[in-house]
Amino acid sequence: MNDRPGLPGLRVLVAVLVGLVALAAAAGAVVVAVRPAGLMTSSEPDPAASGAPGAGPADLRALSPQAVPAAAAPPTAAPPAAPPAGSGLALTPPRLMVVSRSTLPEQTRQDIAGLEHVRKAEAFDGGAVQVSGTGLNLLAVDPERFRPWAPRAVAREQGVWDALARGELIADGAAVRRLGLLLGSHYQVDGGPRLRLAASARLGLSGVDGLVSTETGRRLGLLPGVALLVHGPAKATAALAADMRKLLGAGSQVVTLGAAADPSAARDAAAREEGGARPQAARRATVGRPDSYLELYRRGAEVCPGLSWTVLAAIGQVESSHGRNNGPSSAGALGPMQFMPATWKAYGVDGDGDGVRDIWNPYDAVPSAANYLCANGAGQGGKKLEKAVWFYNHSWSYVRKVLGLAEGYARAYP
Repeated sequence: MNDRPGLPGLRVLVAVLVGLVALAAAAGAVVVAVRPAGLMTSSEPDPAASGAPGAGPADLRALSPQAVPAAAAPPTAAPPAAPPAGSGLALTPPRLMVVSRSTLPEQTRQDIAGLEHVRKAEAFDGGAVQVSGTGLNLLAVDPERFRPWAPRAVAREQGVWDALARGELIADGAAVRRLGLLLGSHYQVDGGPRLRLAASARLGLSGVDGLVSTETGRRLGLLPGVALLVHGPAKATAALAADMRKLLGAGSQVVTLGAAADPSAARDAAAREEGGARPQAARRATVGRPDSYLELYRRGAEVCPGLSWTVLAAIGQVESSHGRNNGPSSAGALGPMQFMPATWKAYGVDGDGDGVRDIWNPYDAVPSAANYLCANGAGQGGKKLEKAVWFYNHSWSYVRKVLGLAEGYARAYP
């Protein structure tokens, strides 16, 4: 992440970065989580804390996989229709963004606002926080003030602004892909509050990973007035940027946004993002229909070279006691490996070769879990494995529980 413009760090030492990159030219639909769309959420009871569903490894030889759901998922009420954005909303797409190490002086803001070609300039709070050691650059905004700065598709999506008003997190689509964030999940900010990831959208702000409300920004300790968005004629962007740099000190940088950004830099950024993206799921990873969970976990692990079957067994024990408690959970997770439907759609595989990817079927669910873990680097072992398990359920106590059980299975089945 050293090639992204940085915002000032809060509670953790995060240096403001001085290298500029252009916004990656990636199409970005707005996705709002009406209900959680991760594997599990932090609001679920923590199996690592409770010790459920068992204190130690179960006898896997005696457990036979059953492809029968424990219960039907409850019906989901249709969300209320969102009121459309006001037809009178005048959009002012930002051409430039100033990022400062400290609050921009009022006089500097006025000087920039008075430059030729500046039609609008507005300051917002911002800073960098960490979630389980991973940095996020955030802007804290008033929804009504910020809405005209948003891309048209985002400005028209009422759910985004309602979520901001509730104090929830709106993440840039690139950050969601890069960090493996799950819509609807809750994330504990290091030294701060928990935030629910309510929506994903292409924000169009290079180096900004997400938005929170002004009040939430205060709770996070974000600094006031460290980001300044500037709107003007697209053709005057380069000249305007040069004039702005003359007014700013060494502690600030000017970032070019949108179509005015350097196209070659945008292509390079997009290529970096694509190259670093997690592999997509295969649709078939045949393991057959073994008679015991022991053999199923062993075959399932073959989907991800380098992944021990004991990790799958440990996750299977924590999530459903090897298919004996298949949900749905209160968050909507389903089946023996407790997938959320949206995650299943991306990573589920047909494990028994019957032509169907069934979230309730252990012969599909177990290799799908291996597929998901592998996409997050589990096959590389070590810290990569720990992080992959963390992606499965965003809790480090969960990671410790799973890896501890895996060690027990390794001893029980040498």
